[in-house]
Amino acid sequence: MITLRQLEFALAVAKHRHFKRAAEDCNISQSALSLGIAELEKQLDTQIFERNNKQVLITPIGQDILTRAQRVFSEVSDLTTRAHSHQTPLAYPMTVGIIPTIAPYLLPKVLPALRAQYPEFRMTIVEQQTERLLEQVRYGHIDTAIIALPYAVDGLHSFEFWSEDFFAVFPKDDIHAKLETINADELATANLMLLGEGHCLTDQTLSVCHFERAQMKSSFSDASLNTLIQMALANMGTTLVPEMALDQLHLQNQNAVAIPLAEEGPHRHIAFVTRLNYARVDDVSLLGDVFNKAFKDAVANKE
Repeated sequence: MITLRQLEFALAVAKHRHFKRAAEDCNISQSALSLGIAELEKQLDTQIFERNNKQVLITPIGQDILTRAQRVFSEVSDLTTRAHSHQTPLAYPMTVGIIPTIAPYLLPKVLPALRAQYPEFRMTIVEQQTERLLEQVRYGHIDTAIIALPYAVDGLHSFEFWSEDFFAVFPKDDIHAKLETINADELATANLMLLGEGHCLTDQTLSVCHFERAQMKSSFSDASLNTLIQMALANMGTTLVPEMALDQLHLQNQNAVAIPLAEEGPHRHIAFVTRLNYARVDDVSLLGDVFNKAFKDAVANKE
């Protein structure tokens, strides 16, 4: 009989393409993992992996088996959480993915409120780009993800809990720092710097400003938003930041001026996404309510 543990071993090898690292991931010896994989292949009468001293390859039929194995793991994960769904709200740990242009600005605002209301709740954070997070949600690797919409989330639940506008960053001595708002044409002449492909903030900026990617001369595939902010403050151009980042921007950079984007907003919507059959969908909705109130309180405290 095929076991879940054998499938776990196979998925770990597929993830790392390396038996030693897969064994470490599964907290077992390499020999035990190899034995488990061999037994799985024997029971299936199918070779899943090609291995030699230099690399591990997945056979075509092996790829199909691993895809199905991942679905099994997703269902088992939902089965486990379903069994706990009758408990007190947020009584069971949750793994939440958050994109890099949200995580450092959202968490300081919402975590104190979450901790105060649900002190026993345990949340693990995974910070990655949107496409990768959605893949992990679909396959059951994480419970839910916080992303910025608009973005294609076909086949998933989405729970919007905040919306916001974009602001252009300049040093105080820049000619644009005197503007009340800045439009797309003015941004184009101010050397707008964008994050590289895969960052939804870049895609949303292009959409809001009606720019074509080919028009953009300055994009930085490996840079963070904070790096672009520092470049903007060094008079190398400008970049757009979300409204939730403004508190940290002004706290960390006294020379910074944030000019509202004139294009019609809201420019992005912040939402939780999770699987359609996720057992703890009520907990995700509850997190959205807690985060929404924390944001409203943060805004009210600034006024």
